Amino acid sequence: MSFQTLFTKMEDHTLIITINRPDVLNALNKQVISDLDAVMDRVYKFPEIKSVVITGAGLKSFVAGADIKEFESLTKEEAVAVAKRGQAVFSKIEHSPKPIVACVNGFALGGGCELAMSCHFIIASESATFGQPEVNLGIMVGYGGSQRLTQRVGKGRAMELIITGKTINATQAMNYGLVNYVVPQTELLDKAFSILSVCHEKAPLAVANSIRAVNSVWDDTLSGYETEAALFGECFVTEDSKEGIAAFKEKRKPHFKGH
Repeated sequence: MSFQTLFTKMEDHTLIITINRPDVLNALNKQVISDLDAVMDRVYKFPEIKSVVITGAGLKSFVAGADIKEFESLTKEEAVAVAKRGQAVFSKIEHSPKPIVACVNGFALGGGCELAMSCHFIIASESATFGQPEVNLGIMVGYGGSQRLTQRVGKGRAMELIITGKTINATQAMNYGLVNYVVPQTELLDKAFSILSVCHEKAPLAVANSIRAVNSVWDDTLSGYETEAALFGECFVTEDSKEGIAAFKEKRKPHFKGH
């Protein structure tokens, strides 16, 4: 895979996506958004990709926000289009049927924090910093931050972070429930792989349906319980469910094939 702003690498069925603009702390621009959109199409398409890690190039930054140079002359209509484009790509990440982990290796600010939150869970380095500082520029969150931050940390804390623009360190983010783990910088990928290797042992459809069920909690067009029941039923018509139940009865490890 070749992209202008991303470096990609496959390792043990996990696609590692590195946002590669270290000269600007991996800031998001139109090309990064476009490349993320394209790489996610491949994640959905290719069965050999069982999971994804998203991280940033270098030791300082995951993504330190959007590239403000692209915002300087936007009209209202253009700004709305930019926000909707970012939201659509981040939604594609959030609704991926394959687990996606953000390995936050430094600054995760503005659009970077929003990108991390669109992943299924977040592992942070001890030096990571999170925040939504858009109000400091006279603007506001636009790539889904008002929704996902509230979902992750609750209304009160989300409101404070968004309207003050203050940042929090990795330990605070852990205490808020924003991140799942805090580890030394050198152990970020190892921690992600230790979790994802366990996910790879599970039935792919069961994992995908579990992701859909959890995401349905925040979809006002769906009944979460009805969605869960329907997805539960779907699992029972798969060969993997028969294999899983048989393996349990026979006290052996199941061998799932993804159908």
